Amino acid sequence: MEQSRNLAQLVALLLGLLGCLGALARDSEFQHHRYEDMVRAMFAVQNECPYVTRIYSIGRSVEGRHLYVLEFSDNPGIHEALEPEFKYVGNMHGNEVLGRELLIQLCAFLCQEYRAGNHRIQQLIHDTRIHILPSMNPDGYEVAARQGPEFNGYLVGRGNAREMDLNRNFPDLNGLMYYYEKTSGRNHHLPLPDNWEQQVEPETMAVIKWMQNYNFVLSANLHGGAVVANYPFDKTRDPRIRGRVTSAASPDDKIFKKLAKAYSYAHSWMHEGWNCGDYFEEGITNGASWYSLSKGMQDFNYLSTNCFEITLELSCDKFPPESALPREWLGNREALVSYIEQVHHGIKGMVYDENNNPIGNAEVAVSGINHDVTSGPEGDYYRLLLPGTYTVTATAPGYHPSTSTVTVGPAEAIQLHFYLKSAPKHNLNTKHHHSKKNLSSTKVPTRLGPR
Repeated sequence: MEQSRNLAQLVALLLGLLGCLGALARDSEFQHHRYEDMVRAMFAVQNECPYVTRIYSIGRSVEGRHLYVLEFSDNPGIHEALEPEFKYVGNMHGNEVLGRELLIQLCAFLCQEYRAGNHRIQQLIHDTRIHILPSMNPDGYEVAARQGPEFNGYLVGRGNAREMDLNRNFPDLNGLMYYYEKTSGRNHHLPLPDNWEQQVEPETMAVIKWMQNYNFVLSANLHGGAVVANYPFDKTRDPRIRGRVTSAASPDDKIFKKLAKAYSYAHSWMHEGWNCGDYFEEGITNGASWYSLSKGMQDFNYLSTNCFEITLELSCDKFPPESALPREWLGNREALVSYIEQVHHGIKGMVYDENNNPIGNAEVAVSGINHDVTSGPEGDYYRLLLPGTYTVTATAPGYHPSTSTVTVGPAEAIQLHFYLKSAPKHNLNTKHHHSKKNLSSTKVPTRLGPR
């Protein structure tokens, strides 16, 4: 009798699980999701995986639609020291819709695989705080969706409700960075213009505030119109060279190439190079070597925060038909997961004072790489690096610097902690910070491409 009761309970549990997953599959099936459908699909995931997900809004669009983010973590809503923060952003251009659908599908996939006991996915969610914003531009999407895949124009729905291109709407920090390169000025967390909040759209404002509130380490934004992984810098250093393509390498050019290749080679065909009538060797490109772009989100991440971001162009067709979505999902699924795992390379650690109190906003510099990162409010820092041996120095106002040598391997991030000793007031560690400058930059003719 007891065995029969237990068997009946097990059958009921399995049927309930299958019913939940069936409802989840229906909400995330391969179709184009209008705003209400997208929100329903996100809340379906949250409902089926309540202990490892959270939905929150980072703001509203011009027309009042919430910019919803779905978070995956073993402790949703909480930053855990030494657990890196990762983000995906989709549908920045409203008529570039594949990224939106892939991220909706990714949310369902992570939930389903977590519940199914997939060790890789469970470990990823336990060790990473993942934030997924399927649509940064829901208003533009609705404009594009009203025309549909068959009649959608190259620009219809690209911008927001005010027809502003959100990837040309971030404060332009590249000119300031290029100036500081020549004058030994700051190399990270560049100051924003005093009036920047009056110059950006509500969607851009929401994303910037989001970046300021979370110490993101790695990110990708998903676009359409080409098939290539694009990495910083997007803006050329020398606008005087006309009709000539020049690369604009960042101080972290090598790691950015590695990140781009991590996606392109995990993708089913991006790495082959020939796509959409263009050829990109190994499926990657430096942004400026493709075409110069000002005020983009990718470069802003790197110059204003600790976050390394690349831009993923994922389809020749900006608004592919629903029949193409299953193939696109299979082509991108492994790449989407593998790219998140890249956040766990390099070094990470805590910055403490002599009493083991965490020090926030400490600067962590790697010798030979002219781009520092800072510790978060809890004192933890993260520095993406290729395998090799590095000299790393942590500094903070009021403390003596501390330097260590570390060897980074190809596997998980090496933990390297710093303990800073207080310095006498007459010997305070200070770094010269250049004041804000209102630099006028030469306008560069730019091509209106997919990004």
